[in-house]
Amino acid sequence: MRVPVAPHPLQRLVLSVFWILAILIGAMDNRGFQQGSFNSFRSSSSDEDLMDIPGTAMDFSMRDDVPPLDGEIEEDKSYNGGGIGSSNRMMDFLEEPIPGVGTYDDFNTIDWVREKSRDRDRHREITNKSKESTWALIHSVSDAFSGWLLMLLIGLLSGSLAGLIDISAHWMTDLKEGICTGGLWFNHEHCCWNSEHVTFEDRDKCPEWNSWSQLIISTDEGAFAYIVNYFMYVLWALLFAFLAVSLVKVFAPYACGSGIPEIKTILSGFIIRGYLGKWTLIIKTITLVLAVSSGLSLGKEGPLVHVACCCGNILCHCFNKYRKNEAKRREVLSAAAAAGVSVAFGAPIGGVLFSLEEVSYYFPLKTLWRSFFAALVAAFTLRSINPFGNSRLVLFYVEFHTPWHLFELVPFILLGIFGGLWGALFIRTNIAWCRKRKTTQLGKYPVVEVLVVTAITAILAFPNEYTRMSTSELISELFNDCGLLDSSKLCDYENRFNTSKGGELPDRPAGVGVYSAMWQLALTLILKIIITIFTFGMKIPSGLFIPSMAVGAIAGRLLGVGMEQLAYYHHDWAIFNSWCSQGADCITPGLYAMVGAAACLGGVTRMTVSLVVIMFELTGGLEYIVPLMAAAMTSKWVADALGREGIYDAHIRLNGYPFLEAKEEFAHKTLAMDVMKPRRNDPLLTVLTQDSMTVEDVESIITETTYSGFPVVVSRESQRLVGFVLRRDLIISIENARKKQDGVVSTSVIYFTEHSPPMPPYTPPTLKLRNILDLSPFTVTDLTPMEIVVDIFRKLGLRQCLVTHNGRLLGIITKKDVLKHIAQMANQDPDSILFN
Repeated sequence: MRVPVAPHPLQRLVLSVFWILAILIGAMDNRGFQQGSFNSFRSSSSDEDLMDIPGTAMDFSMRDDVPPLDGEIEEDKSYNGGGIGSSNRMMDFLEEPIPGVGTYDDFNTIDWVREKSRDRDRHREITNKSKESTWALIHSVSDAFSGWLLMLLIGLLSGSLAGLIDISAHWMTDLKEGICTGGLWFNHEHCCWNSEHVTFEDRDKCPEWNSWSQLIISTDEGAFAYIVNYFMYVLWALLFAFLAVSLVKVFAPYACGSGIPEIKTILSGFIIRGYLGKWTLIIKTITLVLAVSSGLSLGKEGPLVHVACCCGNILCHCFNKYRKNEAKRREVLSAAAAAGVSVAFGAPIGGVLFSLEEVSYYFPLKTLWRSFFAALVAAFTLRSINPFGNSRLVLFYVEFHTPWHLFELVPFILLGIFGGLWGALFIRTNIAWCRKRKTTQLGKYPVVEVLVVTAITAILAFPNEYTRMSTSELISELFNDCGLLDSSKLCDYENRFNTSKGGELPDRPAGVGVYSAMWQLALTLILKIIITIFTFGMKIPSGLFIPSMAVGAIAGRLLGVGMEQLAYYHHDWAIFNSWCSQGADCITPGLYAMVGAAACLGGVTRMTVSLVVIMFELTGGLEYIVPLMAAAMTSKWVADALGREGIYDAHIRLNGYPFLEAKEEFAHKTLAMDVMKPRRNDPLLTVLTQDSMTVEDVESIITETTYSGFPVVVSRESQRLVGFVLRRDLIISIENARKKQDGVVSTSVIYFTEHSPPMPPYTPPTLKLRNILDLSPFTVTDLTPMEIVVDIFRKLGLRQCLVTHNGRLLGIITKKDVLKHIAQMANQDPDSILFN
C-alpha cells in the first residue's frame, strides 16, 4: 500500500505567490487599461470591447482583456518609423507624441523592423542616461533585470495553474464514478490512501469510496447497479462538457481548441486581440478542467501552452519594456511556450526545444536562456505542488531496466511507420471535418456538437475499463513495466511469482488477463482513432498530444506483448537465440508503448528533436534515445511523404492566418512583377504625393480604400518614391491635428517634406507629417526573383515591400500577396488567405 505523501513545505509559498500574482493582475484594471465602447472600422465579435484612444477620434477594434500597446503610450521621440537611415525625431508637427501612432489594428501583422529599431533606440537612450546620474544607473540595471524577473513570474504562475488544473481534473474525473465519504475533496486514489481498512491487493477498494450505485441504491452488485453507474457516468460527462462549451461560447470564444496554431501565428507577428488576455486565461483554465474530466478524447498539454502564453502576455503589461513593444513581447511569449510544455510533460529541456523547433518565429540566444529559466521555474513550482502525489511532474513517469537489442529496431521502425500513417490519416480527416464544420450549418451549433460527441464517447467508453479511465492513466498503464506487485490485467502472466532475478520478471506465457486486455486494448485503439478525429477542433479546450500518444502507446503495447510471447515460445529462432535465452527478461512491452507514443505524436505534429527529448525526460533513461529517434524520424518521413503539413500548420492554413513557414523552400521561377499589385489592366496604385494633397484629399482616399498603408511619391507624374506611411498613423495624426493644432481644416495642405514652402497670406496652416513617414521602406526591383522576395519576408518579418523600376514606383507586394502566390504555386486555394 502506498504511503500518503505529506504536503511539501513550499506548497503554501507557491499558493501565496499565486494569489499575489492574481491580485497583481487584477490591479492592472486600475492602470489605465479600461476600455470604452465605440464603433470600430470592422465588425467586432461577441467577446470584443472597443477602446477610445485618448485625444483622437480614431476607432479600432480592441478586445476587452488585452490593452493595446498604445493606450497610454508615449512613443520614443527618437524613432521615425523604423526605416534604415531614418532621422532622429519622430514627429515635429506637435510638441508631444500622439498615443496610437506606430501601433497596429487587430488582425494585422506587426512591422518587425520598426519594433526592433524602436527597442534599440530605447535601449540606447537608457544607456546614455545611465552615465548622468545614480538614479538613471539604477533604472538601467532594473531595465536589464526586468526580463529575468518576468521569466520568474511566468514560471511561478504557469506552474501554479498547471498544478491546479492537474489536481482539479483528477478529482472531477473520479467524480463520474463516485465520491469519497471521508472527504469530498479527495479523488479515488487519495481517498483510499487515507483508509485504514484496505489491503494492497484491493488498494482501489476502500469503504470510504462509494460508487454512485452504493449511494443511490445501497449496493454495488447486480445489473441495476451497473445501469445506475453507467447512467451517472454519462450524465456527469454531459454536464462537464455542457459547462465547458457554454463558458467558452459566452465568455471567451478564443479559449477553445489547442491554441498552438494561433500562438505560432502570433509569434510570427500577427495581432489577435484578446487571444492571450485575462478572460481567455480564466475561462481556458476552468473549461480545460471540465473538458478533460468529461472523458473526451483530448488532452490538456497543448492548451497548457496557451495558458502559459496568456500568463506571459498579461504579466508583460507590468513592464513598459514589453508592454510597448510587440517584438519584445513575442520573445516573452516564446519563453512562456517553453514553460507551458515544461509543466505539461515535466520536461523543461524538451519545452525549450519545443518552443525553438515548433512554435517560435524569432528566437535569439537571449530568448533561449530566458526560456530555459522560465521552464526551470515552472517545473520547480509544479514539483513543489506535487499534484500526483508521486513526487513526479507527470502521471506517467516510468523507468525501464532492461536494455534493448539491435534486432528490436525493426519493430520500432514498424511503429514509426504506423505513427506516420496515423498522423497523415488524422490530419487529412480532421481537416476535412473542420472544413465541413466551418462551411456548413454544423458550425452554428457548437453546443449540440459537443454534447453529441460527448454522449457517443461516454456511452462507448464506460463498458471498457481502458476507455473509461482517463487518457493519462491509460498511458501510464501502458508504459508500465510489470513487476511482482502489479495487479493490472496487463501483468496477469502465468507463473508470475516464479522469478530468480529479484524484482525483475522474466519473459513468461501470457495469462487470461493479458489476452482479455489485448482485446479490450484493440477496441480502445479503434475508438480512439475514430473519435479523436471528431473531437479535436470542437469549441472546447482540446489538446492533441495525449490522444496521439494514447493511440501509439496502445499499438506499441500490443506489438510489445506479441514480441514478448514470440520470444518466449520461439526463443530458439535465429533472431532470438543469440540474445534471448529461455527464461530471460528480453522484451519490455512498456518500452514499445513509449516508442509507439512518440511515433504517433511525431506523425501528427512532425516534431523530431524536441519530441525525443520530451520522451527521454519522461523515462529518465539515456539508453532508449536511439529507439525513440528511429521511430520519430521514420514517422516524420512517412507522414511527410503523404503530406507536408503537420496538424498545426494545416489548421493555420484552414483558418487563413498569414503564417510564412520558414521550413519550406520556394523553388518556383517567378519574379516580383508577377506578384505585385496592381497587375496589368488593374487600376493604378493608390499613392500620396509629398506636397500637393490636402487633408480632404487624404481623407477621401482613406474612406474609399481599405489599404493598410500608402506609398508617398514626389508627384504622380514622376512616381519617384519618397517613403511609406501607414493608414492608421495617418488617421490618428490628422484627427489629433484637427483637435490640437489651430486652423487645420479640410483645405490644409499636407507636407511629407523636410521644409514646407512659404504660404500666401490667409491660407490655412499646413500639416507637416514627415515624421510619421517611413523614409526607407524596403524595395525590390520588378525583376527580383520571388524566392529572394520570400526570403526577405521570412527573415525580416516584413508587412509589405515596394516594387520599383529605375527608381520609379511600380507596385507593392504584401505578405498576403506572397502567401497567396505560394498557395497558388502549390495548387491550393489562394483565397484561403484571409488576413495580411
